[in-house]
Amino acid sequence: MSLSSLFQKVFLGAGLTLLVAACGTGSPSDNQAATGGTATLLTAGTWRGVLSAQGQEIPFLFDVATDGGKPTVTLRNGEERLKLDEITTAGDSTTIRLGVFDAALVVRADGNDKLKGAWVKYDAKDPYRVPFSAAKAAYPTALFVGDAKTAATYGDMKKGATFRVEFRGDDGETYPAVGIIKQDTTNSAVLTGTFLTSTGDYRYLAGNLVNKPDGEHVMLSTFDGSHGFLFDGKLDKPGNINNIKGNFYSGKSGHETWTAVLDANAKLPDANALTGMKPGQKCLDFKFPSILEGGSISPTDPKYKGKVVVVQILGSWCPNCMDETNFLAPWYEKNKQRGVEIIGLGYERTPDQKLASQKLLKMKQRLNVGYDLAVAGIANKDSASTSLPQLAKVLAFPTTIFLDKKGEVRKIHTGFSGPGTGKYYQQETEEFEKTVASLLAE
Repeated sequence: MSLSSLFQKVFLGAGLTLLVAACGTGSPSDNQAATGGTATLLTAGTWRGVLSAQGQEIPFLFDVATDGGKPTVTLRNGEERLKLDEITTAGDSTTIRLGVFDAALVVRADGNDKLKGAWVKYDAKDPYRVPFSAAKAAYPTALFVGDAKTAATYGDMKKGATFRVEFRGDDGETYPAVGIIKQDTTNSAVLTGTFLTSTGDYRYLAGNLVNKPDGEHVMLSTFDGSHGFLFDGKLDKPGNINNIKGNFYSGKSGHETWTAVLDANAKLPDANALTGMKPGQKCLDFKFPSILEGGSISPTDPKYKGKVVVVQILGSWCPNCMDETNFLAPWYEKNKQRGVEIIGLGYERTPDQKLASQKLLKMKQRLNVGYDLAVAGIANKDSASTSLPQLAKVLAFPTTIFLDKKGEVRKIHTGFSGPGTGKYYQQETEEFEKTVASLLAE
């Protein structure tokens, strides 16, 4: 099916209207949510949103629905679904809080089934607003607009092609990555994929092949509330995916170029060998305030004595940390009786301990985290390294540190390959389980 025919399809879902109405005017109906302010109209169904930054468009899809009579917005990135249920209205402006992140889409109506506004990050060092617009979309719909009627079918990409990738910043610095791009089995124009790096992955990417005047392009994007990414890569030769070159745009100002070479054996450096303890050091020595008022957390606390302890270096602002936490939280509930504990050390984008605690507490509640969380410092790798002086260095959020029953550090794992990476996520979680089991058996 061509992209043009995709856009011509009519969305067949119910024409339910979600009315975000003024509070204090009585109980809302099933199609309304009392959130305060002037009514803002959101029509149920699939929408195509666009972030406008750096002269580019970063598109993403989202669904509007109701849950218990209240409006919800669900971000769609490939197979991922991120449900947003904190939606309030003041005047003609509606604010859609973006899950665990200290950010929001602030929008108002711009005609029938259209919105405009901004993506706002409240915890950014400098004011951070990116123009946003959205329109009701036919479903299924293409993320990127372009003529892909002649989109080629690539056998490697049908199975999920693996690429050896190099990213290069505008300052000339480079870093390696592994790219995975997969063509839809029924519509060759539709793509999903991700890029893995030594510090984490670029999560769930979705897009399509687009024929531009200069040739065929691989176009992929994602928006998870914390990051808006656009990957635009041109096939070096028509009809040949062996080499792809392009640009990577991240939000308001981030830009890198990238080159990808088809390579089924592409791999990254060993994530367990990127950092370690300083010479002569065997144990972590820290005491940080708990996110619960009045408490503190240290690996030498009686609670952790004689147990295997996993220390998670994280931030509530970090999507890769969210992915790791979504794995660790249910894993902990199922396995804590085995004699294992987890300590989450939060590094936040504020020096205010109370505010940092609030951010981590919100993450704890939304992700159902049952293990202990502490406020450890400011959200940068130098701060993390300084706060844990026994470590040689902290290279990434997240970083996972495994302590044996004697409290000695036995393994340090940099980064996390999330569920958007497919088989690499499976390998990551299997390795985690194997490491813990080995330490418990000692």
